[in-house]
Amino acid sequence: MVTLYEKTNGLSRRDLLKTGSVGALLVISGSAVICPQAAWALEAKALKPETMATLIKLARDIYPHDQLADRFYAIAVKGQDDLAAKDPAHKKLVEEGIADLDKRAGAGGYSGLGWEDERVAILRDIEKTPFFQAVRGDLVVSLYNQKELWPIFGYEGESFSKGGYIHRGFDDLEWL
Repeated sequence: MVTLYEKTNGLSRRDLLKTGSVGALLVISGSAVICPQAAWALEAKALKPETMATLIKLARDIYPHDQLADRFYAIAVKGQDDLAAKDPAHKKLVEEGIADLDKRAGAGGYSGLGWEDERVAILRDIEKTPFFQAVRGDLVVSLYNQKELWPIFGYEGESFSKGGYIHRGFDDLEWL
């Protein structure tokens, strides 16, 4: 899924045609990132909305799941904005990390790269940086801890309240 964002007041016909059949369009408006097609928005408190839009793309590239809507990635990266609001050092880390991604990507920035392979190549170059590790480390929890996603992945949640796993099909492994 390709996600673009538009910084102007409107879309050109070309942009609309480019994004209409490819994926969701994220619109930057004031301090918010808005997805009109899916009727969700994410308001940024500390980070720039352009940074939040890029973080959503980054999250999808780090943990790619075609069956997940961008709103789940937006929920996952919201924690970065919350932490940036409390910790100026974290805000600086994220803003500079996104600026570095955009610089490495060239004209159009990281979000403007149309091919996932190009974005992943950039991520491989920065995977040992504190920025990448902070975002990736938070995402593994903030993305996969969304209860609404659990059925998509076949996870039923904790098992203690249901009597544990052993008597609920866990012990019927025939291939062992």
